Amino acid sequence: MASNYIYTSRDHKFIFKEWLDMEKIFSFDAYKDYYSVDDIDNILDQALKVAREVTAPSRDDGELIQAQFKEGEVTVPPSFKEVYWFLNENGWGGGNEDEEAEGRLPQTLFRACIEYQIAANAALMPYILATAGAAGLIASFGNDKVKELFKEKMYSGEWGGTMCLTEPNAGTDVGDLLTRAYPTGEEGVYRIKGTKCFITGGEQDITENIVHLVLARVEGAKLGTRGISLFAVPKMWVDDDGNIVGSNDVNCVGIEDKMGIKGSSTCVLAFGEDNECRGYILGNPPDAEGRGEGMAQMFQMMNGARMETGHAALAETALAYYNAVDYAMERIQGRPLNNPKAERLPIIKHEDVRRMLLDLKAHIEAMRALIFKTYYYFDIIQNSKDEDEVRRVKARVEVNTPIVKAYCSDRAWELTAEAMQVLGGNGYSEEYPIAELCRDVKIYSIWEGTNYIQSMDLIGRKWMMGKGKVFADWLAEIEEFAKANASAANFEKEMAILLRAVNTYKEIQSTIASYFMDQKISMMPLYATRILQASGELICGQLILEQALLAQKKIGELGSDHYDYPFYNGKVNAAKYFVRNIVPNIFRTLEVVKEGDTSVLDIQEEAFLA
Repeated sequence: MASNYIYTSRDHKFIFKEWLDMEKIFSFDAYKDYYSVDDIDNILDQALKVAREVTAPSRDDGELIQAQFKEGEVTVPPSFKEVYWFLNENGWGGGNEDEEAEGRLPQTLFRACIEYQIAANAALMPYILATAGAAGLIASFGNDKVKELFKEKMYSGEWGGTMCLTEPNAGTDVGDLLTRAYPTGEEGVYRIKGTKCFITGGEQDITENIVHLVLARVEGAKLGTRGISLFAVPKMWVDDDGNIVGSNDVNCVGIEDKMGIKGSSTCVLAFGEDNECRGYILGNPPDAEGRGEGMAQMFQMMNGARMETGHAALAETALAYYNAVDYAMERIQGRPLNNPKAERLPIIKHEDVRRMLLDLKAHIEAMRALIFKTYYYFDIIQNSKDEDEVRRVKARVEVNTPIVKAYCSDRAWELTAEAMQVLGGNGYSEEYPIAELCRDVKIYSIWEGTNYIQSMDLIGRKWMMGKGKVFADWLAEIEEFAKANASAANFEKEMAILLRAVNTYKEIQSTIASYFMDQKISMMPLYATRILQASGELICGQLILEQALLAQKKIGELGSDHYDYPFYNGKVNAAKYFVRNIVPNIFRTLEVVKEGDTSVLDIQEEAFLA
């Protein structure tokens, strides 16, 4: 079998026990009677053991058996079903997302456990994660009846869940959707009619029911996104006691033949072909002006899914990296350039292989730092009683979310290709795992709003939030860190680069502002993707340096003979590499933005095929 699960919890243990203040998180009421820092190692080790021994063996079935569609029914590999139920029944599934559940893990710690499972079988986990996200929407916006019918069964995994936005005629442009909702004689119940496509987990044979969270426009509501409402639409209708009573006229009419994650069913769903599909509206019906609440509600799930998407990209990239390191340690090829008569060497001794591996390691640790700092903020938002603190970290999450999603998923595609390069011809072979990982990770830059959409969200919305103060505070935190540590021993050069990068980024902002003043509006979308990448390089530069400072201090305490010295040495060198080799991309981005080349706008459409 091609899959080869090599993973480690060491970086997470560093993050939770040495970098992030987990004592603060464990002091919150939800966790103080259940967990402490002393439990971290055991929890992570258990989760990694489950991933290795239970989840990972099912991965090959996603490639070999895949999700199958026949006569309106979708089947998934039998091993997927076994793992799905094991994870949900043993505390590694969606139940941990229920904020009312006693003994749940903090988000920060739980997401590390999820990372291991995603790396073990990326095609399986959307069935669990999408269900938990849909349950969260029902918990937040459903009335008592809707919550009573669906919430517990979805959090437990007994019933599945999806989010249904995309339509054949309306992909990213959700406001153009054609799905309609018509009031019935029953309060809160609407008839639903329309077609949705690219619905992850839209049909499967794991659970007896699936609750679809469907965006639709109530008859007479406003056009565009302002008129959209959100509905809980079960595949099978249930009575007031929660018992399944029959079909709800929701039909799968096909699944996509995809490049990767083939065990995850991506469905086309038809709602109400026989005019018998019903759904419960979440929140209030459209107001007197025809404005619905659906898009605002759906953003809760979308933003959570965007975090999960960036994190999944990281998990699969890390798996590719660990496999590349393992291969480079064992593969004997070539001799030292300075001694061609010497014995042949493991390829990890060759300079360019070392460059590729350190590029992978540095990116992975930097992106992981960004992801877990953001999930740390989630725990504060959910649990802190300090309103000022919650307001501050909510602002950080607003800025970080599009960066996590887009920066991590864009880098994943390039980095897994780099891992393949380490393996040479074997990397291109399906006998090794990298080929599958490359195919898997490409979806993440497309899922949950393409990365261009994330870029426009960042510079079109997040730059302007709170009259610019939200982003200014985000940027100021990086600047303050660089200034405060300008004289840090062994990191003077790195801190200088980071501070220069902050000032460069400010100049990028002012350049875009000047284009606006000159009515050159198209320059913002033209450079949006580059600017988001620069934003990721900047924040990741700060966070990986934060970790390197701690690692350098630990090296001084332990000495080079200590068994853990290689880990801390790796931390320091990964940070140095990232700041010296990746962060300077920001300087080039400024040059490109200031140059203001308009060839993309000037070229005629006909010229592309001329």
